[in-house]
Amino acid sequence: MGEDVTCRRQEHLEKAIEAYRAEDIEAKGYICDVTDERQVQDMVSRIEKELGTVDILVNNAGIIKRIPMMEMETEEFRQVIDIDLTAPFIVAKAVLPGMIEKRHGKIINICSMMSELGRETVSAYAAAKSGLKMLTKNIASEYGAYNIQCNGIGPGYIATPQTAPLREIQPDGSRHPFDQFIRAKTPQARWGTPEDLMGPAIFLASEASDFVNGHILYVDGGILAYIGKQPS
Repeated sequence: MGEDVTCRRQEHLEKAIEAYRAEDIEAKGYICDVTDERQVQDMVSRIEKELGTVDILVNNAGIIKRIPMMEMETEEFRQVIDIDLTAPFIVAKAVLPGMIEKRHGKIINICSMMSELGRETVSAYAAAKSGLKMLTKNIASEYGAYNIQCNGIGPGYIATPQTAPLREIQPDGSRHPFDQFIRAKTPQARWGTPEDLMGPAIFLASEASDFVNGHILYVDGGILAYIGKQPS
């Protein structure tokens, strides 16, 4: 079984392929805008001709625009919805016929804690991710009879290069205020790591999850279960 990866830009695709090769994983890349239904249909047809039916789909394309709702342009709201919610619909719709014919398939939608919670400045993102949660449940409901499992992963706050500025030690030696906030809200008192997401992804992509359907697995260190520490 090979890995397929899609990107909108060639330079990003090449970087992704290099990352796979560094792990001795054979991967094939495709340029595709996942919000364009025709491009997606053409890409899936090409994959099926070159490699066979898609067995596992991971919908992980996404953006966030941290803008107060009253300041957000409608077009900016639509862009987030288009990439974070409409695109998973388009790609799932394209691979489902092959999965139905084969009577086997795994779809993993990358949701978010914002599938459950709101926060300032993320109205579009929260709307999209909560919609993706229900799309996940609906795909499971419609196509579970074909031995297709559609589940989601809801990452918590993950330590990545993008979040590095929020974790920098301040000039006075203290932690960044947001870093303090996340640690205080997480029972494990730390940020997650990309490695923390590996086990859940493997589980949902494997036969171990054949009777798990329509479920969102939150990998958040317990944030959603925790009211937070009482102020001292």
